[in-house]
Amino acid sequence: MKAVRMHEFGDPQVLTYEDAPRPEPMDEELLVRVHAAGVNPLDRKIRQGGPLPMIPDEPFPLILGTDVSGVVETVGEAITDFAPGDAVFGWSGFPSSGSYAEYTATAAAQLAPKPTSLTHIEAAGVPGVARTAWQALFEAAELTDGQRVLIHGAAGGVGHMAVQLAKWTDAYVIGTASGYNEGFLRYLGVDEFVNYRTQRFESVGTDIDVVLDTVGGETQDRSFEVLKENGILVSTIHEPSEERTADAGVRGQMVPPRDPSLLSDIAELIDAGDVRPTISTQRPLVEASEAHRENEGSHARGKAVLRVLS
Repeated sequence: MKAVRMHEFGDPQVLTYEDAPRPEPMDEELLVRVHAAGVNPLDRKIRQGGPLPMIPDEPFPLILGTDVSGVVETVGEAITDFAPGDAVFGWSGFPSSGSYAEYTATAAAQLAPKPTSLTHIEAAGVPGVARTAWQALFEAAELTDGQRVLIHGAAGGVGHMAVQLAKWTDAYVIGTASGYNEGFLRYLGVDEFVNYRTQRFESVGTDIDVVLDTVGGETQDRSFEVLKENGILVSTIHEPSEERTADAGVRGQMVPPRDPSLLSDIAELIDAGDVRPTISTQRPLVEASEAHRENEGSHARGKAVLRVLS
């Protein structure tokens, strides 16, 4: 098969489009013919060398890619819920079998039927960002209707899904982004928009129940000031300081570990029209290095996706 592999850690140019062995599914795995692969910040971090516990001790050559949408090619002997020809989406078998390839072998528990209302390109942009937003808002923060939520980086991959999920819960949503994204976020339903380049989010108001931090650094530190007593900051970047949260009288935590069972719930919401992914760019698999270069340090709107099967 064709795949994008890396033989060393480094800049985007270490991603090489080349021939690679096609994986064979184990008893509880599916072999998926990949139609599209999502490009995530996690991919970039792994490409650069971590530090991440999911990187194997001897990783090379390594095929990146965790988000996938495609069609089941073959099934392992223990599989009863899927059959060849089923359209699926979810997570690849990375690190043993990433999605930047024509085929990926992955555990059946990491996949769900693809939302029927989405193309494979759109579906490949969903798994990582949607589950992160869901678990941050509903499992960590236990967001309920009427609460006030501040979402940093609201136009990004996780952020734009979080805006839609929060509005689905009838929360009051404040979103921060560049001025370029105001129209986009108002279309998604934000109640208040903050252009972080010209306005401090503290000026919009305090008494916030939930802060979803996808930015970190100074933004995270300043966010403690706007939370109400016992409010919560959930971060996708780094663990909030216990000392800082205690001083502010609030709570803080990282997003919980990945829960594959959420995929079916997310697919139902998508097919019901409650949420929908935005794809910022799509490139063919052979241009994976260019896709990484475009997303290096950028504040892209929505998700970038690699088109594997034309």
